Amino acid sequence: MKVGVLSFAHVHAAGFVRLLAAMDGVEVLTADPGTDPAAPDEVRGRDFAAQLGVGHVDSYEELFAWGPDKVVVCSENARHRPLVELAAAHGVDVLCEKPLATTPEDGAAMVAACRAAGVRLAVAHPVRFSPAYLAVREAVRAGTTGAVLAVAGANNGYMPGARRRWFTDPALAGGGALTDHTVHIADLLDDLFEGAPVTSVYAQTNNVLYEGDVPVETAGLLTLTYANGAVATIDCSWSQPPHHPAWGGLAMQVIGERATLEMDAFDQKVHGFSETSRAGIELPYGADLDALMLRAFLHGDGAGPVGVTDGEAGVRALRVVAAAYASARVGRAVSVG
Repeated sequence: MKVGVLSFAHVHAAGFVRLLAAMDGVEVLTADPGTDPAAPDEVRGRDFAAQLGVGHVDSYEELFAWGPDKVVVCSENARHRPLVELAAAHGVDVLCEKPLATTPEDGAAMVAACRAAGVRLAVAHPVRFSPAYLAVREAVRAGTTGAVLAVAGANNGYMPGARRRWFTDPALAGGGALTDHTVHIADLLDDLFEGAPVTSVYAQTNNVLYEGDVPVETAGLLTLTYANGAVATIDCSWSQPPHHPAWGGLAMQVIGERATLEMDAFDQKVHGFSETSRAGIELPYGADLDALMLRAFLHGDGAGPVGVTDGEAGVRALRVVAAAYASARVGRAVSVG
């Protein structure tokens, strides 16, 4: 199977390339022509491909001329739409990094383009494949919790602009921490609640973290009301200390009528302390969520309980983000369009 990776802009691009290149029967080719937003110390393009040990071409046109069976889009958020539409025009299934786009309108246009071309549009939300989330999902589906009344979620992490400068460019990223870290939990709840819509969002944001260093919000807290009566909060802040051994994490507490469930998607780790470095260490083990997601995209969702997030769900998450920004501007809850 031929798989193309379009752009190295996203911090996840390297991990995706390494996983794809290690899969039996998968041939990888990369293209990364749009490096203009990169900082001088960011390694991109042919040099980065050489570090990863994969083939590289200088343009997206050359990559599609190669005849890929699937492509993965890892560009800046604002550049997702033209690349997804390019894949659709070539009749190629596409996995797009999250968020799907910077606006719900762009996301809807991407869904329409892929539907018209008869190709699959998937969104990179690997946490759906977390064993911790699947256990919560199974318990809710089985009625163990009773009706879910409330969810408290947190998706915190490093400030990614330190690795890829465009993450803090409002035009290329579409925003800051709210754009970057709302969508993972919004996607989990979209699946958990079987597509029950969000009816209103109240949000507050600030730039207390990294104040004066970046022009976007670095912290946010959202309250979501669902049509099924549940209320959820999402902490979407870039609040992980820069020198912490882990990039961040995703945790949820699900409160039901009969039970409360707690999950941490990335806490399969051995925690310790290194006398050599005089710092804490964390050694992860267990499921590789990116690998599970990529295999499901390449080979079909199979018999597992969840599949890769589709474009329609990606648009629903974008509507939550758009409503959150509107709420933060006006200082009150707003309806989700």
